[in-house]
Amino acid sequence: MLWDTHMHTHFSTDSQADTREMVQASIRAGVDGVCFTDHLDLDYSSSQEEFMLDIPGYFREMQAIQKHYSGKFPICIGIEIGLQPHLTDRLPRIIGEHPFDFVIGSSHVVHGQDPYYPEYYQGKTEDEAYLEYFESILENLAVFDCFDVYGHLDYVVRYGPTKNENYTYDKFSDVLEEILRTLVEKGKGLELNTGGFRYGLGHPNPTERILKRYRELGGEIVTIGADGHKPEDVAFDFVKAPGILKEAGFEYYTVFQERKPLFYRL
Repeated sequence: MLWDTHMHTHFSTDSQADTREMVQASIRAGVDGVCFTDHLDLDYSSSQEEFMLDIPGYFREMQAIQKHYSGKFPICIGIEIGLQPHLTDRLPRIIGEHPFDFVIGSSHVVHGQDPYYPEYYQGKTEDEAYLEYFESILENLAVFDCFDVYGHLDYVVRYGPTKNENYTYDKFSDVLEEILRTLVEKGKGLELNTGGFRYGLGHPNPTERILKRYRELGGEIVTIGADGHKPEDVAFDFVKAPGILKEAGFEYYTVFQERKPLFYRL
C-alpha cells in the first residue's frame, strides 16, 4: 500500500494516542510502514497550550517500539517542527543533535498567532488572513533548511471563516508560485496531507492544483500522511492518494529514512 509518514502520539500536546495503538491501527489499515512525527512548536502563541517535545523520552519510547516490531513492521522516527523566523538558531541545532529519520517543517504560528484560533482572523478579511499565512511561509523558507518537506502547505484553509469555500489557487497564485519555486530550488518536498478530507474540505492539504504545479516546476519529493492524532485517523482516505498524485504527474512517492529520500512507485 503506502507509508503514513505524518502521525502524532501522546508526545504531542494535542494528542493522547498510545504509540502501540497507533502502530496496531496502521497494521490494520494495511499501510506498509509509518513514521511518527510528534510536534515541537517552540514559542507557541497560545497561553492555553505549549507544544514542547520530550525528545529523550520520545526516542526511548520510539526505539523500544521499533525493537518490538523489528522484522514485522517498519517504523521511522520523525518530528514536525513549527517554523518561525526568529527560531533560526534553535531549531537547526535541535535537529542536528538527534538522529531523526524525517523532519516536517510546518507553519502553525504566523506573527505570533495560530490560524487554528478565531483571533487570527480578527481585523482582516479572509483573503488577507490567507495571504499573510502564505507570505509567512516565504519568510520561513528564506532562513530554514533543516527540514525535508513542508507540511500541509495550505493549513490555514482548514480553519478560516469559510474554510476553502472561497479559496482558489488562482487567487493566491503569485505567492504560491514563489513558494513552490523556492521549495524546488532548495530540493525540499511537499506532503500530501489527507487531513484536509477529514476536515471536510473535499481536498487534501495542499490542494491537487498545488501538488500538480510543484511537479510541473520540477518537484519530485512528495510524502503522504494522514496527520492522525488518534488511531481512527491513521491512513485516512489513503485510497485517494495514488490517483491524486498520478493525476498531478508523480510516478513515485517518498519515504525518508536517516534523512535520505527513498522513492516508491505508486
